[in-house]
Amino acid sequence: MKLPRRNFLHLAAGAAALPAVSRIARAQNYPTRPVRIVVGFPPGGGADIVARLIGQWLSERLGQSFVIENRPGAGSNIGTEAVVRALPDGYTLLLVQAANAINTTLYDKLNFNFIRDIAPVAGIMVVPNVMLVHPSVPAKTVPEFIAYAKAHPGKINLGSGGIGGPSHVAGELFKIMTGTDMLLVSYRGAGPSLVDLLAGQVQVGFQTLPSSIEYIRAHKLRALAVTTATRSGALPDLPTVGDFVPGYEAPTWYGLGAPKNTPAEIVEKLNNEINAALADPNMKARVADLGGDVLALSPADFERLIAEETEKWAKVIRAANIKPQ
Repeated sequence: MKLPRRNFLHLAAGAAALPAVSRIARAQNYPTRPVRIVVGFPPGGGADIVARLIGQWLSERLGQSFVIENRPGAGSNIGTEAVVRALPDGYTLLLVQAANAINTTLYDKLNFNFIRDIAPVAGIMVVPNVMLVHPSVPAKTVPEFIAYAKAHPGKINLGSGGIGGPSHVAGELFKIMTGTDMLLVSYRGAGPSLVDLLAGQVQVGFQTLPSSIEYIRAHKLRALAVTTATRSGALPDLPTVGDFVPGYEAPTWYGLGAPKNTPAEIVEKLNNEINAALADPNMKARVADLGGDVLALSPADFERLIAEETEKWAKVIRAANIKPQ
């Protein structure tokens, strides 16, 4: 049967619209089963805390479990590659962090290109790292610590959550800018390095505020300064490293990413839900209690932040000649 031209055009237009309608419907229904948020570090560190915080919110808002899966190793590259290789359907997400920007320069040969292969979804929060010492260290201020380190070159153990990780490059930047010589002790994540700092196996470390603030409040660790440009509202009496080492700044930030080609409608839905979380007074209070500030960004703005951080830490890695183990 031959259709009139007008009817044919109407049917053709309707057929062309089906994929768009299908995508919108899929985003509206998403998620219909549990979602994994992969964290490239062990439990107990800042990344793990942030992932569980946002995962709980998304679970409650979207009616499906957002399950945290810790996949540590290779400075978060194992977990990142698992997400890169996952189906781009919104059911495998990545807790994106400063380490991902650092690793772009640190590792010459990766099986993926982070900027190309991970789609930015949303920023979550930015937190200070905090310069911590074990109570056995006599220094109570940054200048006192610099003097102590220079009087004991190569004899102070600097704990790191992994070669090239945020805690490592924060320490290397401090060493470069102060001319101090400390022995680097690397761990497979911030959590294990924090355990040994508490035990006095290492004497100093740069930890995220969310993972260490309770130990600071309990006086189990001594905080000397935060690594952000301004003081933290959670510890307003604590100075910044930059107050004594002009120009020093090394915050840690977190966000969410997905495999490239994840449908834009799903990325937009997740972005809207996360930004709604960051506008919620209870969530803002929780972020502030962890010493952080909300990082409510569009996917495009989060992409720009990642690019800027990648360029910044590339300079430190080259200056310190940091090589992965």
